[in-house]
Amino acid sequence: MSAHGTLYLVPNLLGAGDADLCIPPAVRKIVRDLDYFVVETPKAARAFLKASGTTKPLQALRIEAMPEKPDEAAAKRLLAPLMEGADGGLISDAGVPAVADPGAVIVRAAHGAGIKVVPLVGPSSLLLALMASGLQGQRFAFHGYLPVDEKELASAIKRLDEESARHDQTQMFIETPYRNERMLKLLCANLKPSTLLCVAADLTLPTETVSTRSAADWRASPAPALKDRPCVFLLLAAGRSAQRH
Repeated sequence: MSAHGTLYLVPNLLGAGDADLCIPPAVRKIVRDLDYFVVETPKAARAFLKASGTTKPLQALRIEAMPEKPDEAAAKRLLAPLMEGADGGLISDAGVPAVADPGAVIVRAAHGAGIKVVPLVGPSSLLLALMASGLQGQRFAFHGYLPVDEKELASAIKRLDEESARHDQTQMFIETPYRNERMLKLLCANLKPSTLLCVAADLTLPTETVSTRSAADWRASPAPALKDRPCVFLLLAAGRSAQRH
């Protein structure tokens, strides 16, 4: 039997949400029992641990920050306590770790070292957005952040529209929140009128909104206030799936 500890992948809240609503009690119990955490940002991790109801003094916990771009050497260092038998948790600043967030290198290194990896249940903005969009849930692709340059962004939007039509596939991406409104404007300008576009904002928060309509309908409607609100954007070109809407 392995003497190594277990690496728990701990979902964080998606903002100032309700831990009782978003994080199952069994997950919070596991988190409360841990003494060691590998995190994206210590401040965000401490806020989450406090919201999760940890009974241990935060200063008594060992919280290690990942480098911005962790490599194998960093992963080995951060996993050392688990190699010695301690259990640990991996926490990103929001949502599930290692999905559109840092941490995959840590998880991969844990597998390579024979450390058991256990994903815990909690909020994922990408999955929640896809669920709520009504778009193609059998075939989808996440593209992270699209180009910042306006011409390159317009080209990327058109390319994703074409790929969606070709593969009957939902295309998903995110944007830095202060550029959300520019993103929506460029989506409306560059998508085919019949392409379905979903904007999912502030997921799990009291201000949550999810709206799916054609690009033509988005163009004809007043733009919603999206600045500084975490958003997921999804599109599905007219085709077999879109025609069922």
